[in-house]
Amino acid sequence: MAMILKAVGPARGAHWVRDGLRLYLKRPLAFTSLFAIFMFVALFSALLPFVGGLLQIMLVPLLSLGFMVASQSALLQGPVTPSQFIEPLRGAPAQRRALLMLCLGYGVAVAAVLWLSDAVADGGFTRLFELMRQSPVPQAEIDALFAERGLAAGALFGTAALTLVTIPFWHAPALVHWAHQGAGQALFSSTLAVWRCRGAFVVYGLTWFGLMLAGAFVTTLLFGVLGLRQVGPMLVVPMGLFFSTLFYVSLIFTFNDSFGHQGQAQPEDAEATRLG
Repeated sequence: MAMILKAVGPARGAHWVRDGLRLYLKRPLAFTSLFAIFMFVALFSALLPFVGGLLQIMLVPLLSLGFMVASQSALLQGPVTPSQFIEPLRGAPAQRRALLMLCLGYGVAVAAVLWLSDAVADGGFTRLFELMRQSPVPQAEIDALFAERGLAAGALFGTAALTLVTIPFWHAPALVHWAHQGAGQALFSSTLAVWRCRGAFVVYGLTWFGLMLAGAFVTTLLFGVLGLRQVGPMLVVPMGLFFSTLFYVSLIFTFNDSFGHQGQAQPEDAEATRLG
């Protein structure tokens, strides 16, 4: 299937977040339940010996694609159901193999980044996880670990490396599912699409950062004024669930604006190129 590769202006990045929020508010319970079900499956998979951690990472491309399928269905007034996570795996054998290859490639790439980040941090992340498992948590040792330069260097390296890994995988699962591309072609097309819309993606990321920062600030200020500071930390989990769900709902708009998929009007500032 041929698709239209488009370039949109930077302002579209903020619109992706806005449109994601609007779509989420139309089906808040359905989308939140979708993310909660995936988290349950991911946490359960992490319990498997030896391969649990890698399997958990490998599920992320299916999470993003499942939400794209569900969000596209909602845009077209269709249902939002957990079965949409496995719907792409019911396609042709070639598509299924390509999706599984993407999942494996993503899992290996992210695992490599995490290992290298810990090496740059001189084992700082391993030590941090070990300290956090202790009861009670040795806060003084954790504070001392955060003061080390190695941990900051590892975090900076990991953030940059994960960003580079994310770019080719951003649209790749959807391109395999809807455009029937192979794994290699989908990775290339995704990289090209993100590059052509790089201004919009920068604004998209900054908008998310601003929203989360504003949410944390307002929550802290509100409960501080009410004298309920101890309640604030209890909202971390529900706020994280909300923002995570909203993020995955918004992914369909990044795809539709990049490839002109069904159900979306083309923005006036788009420049189109046909992908065969």
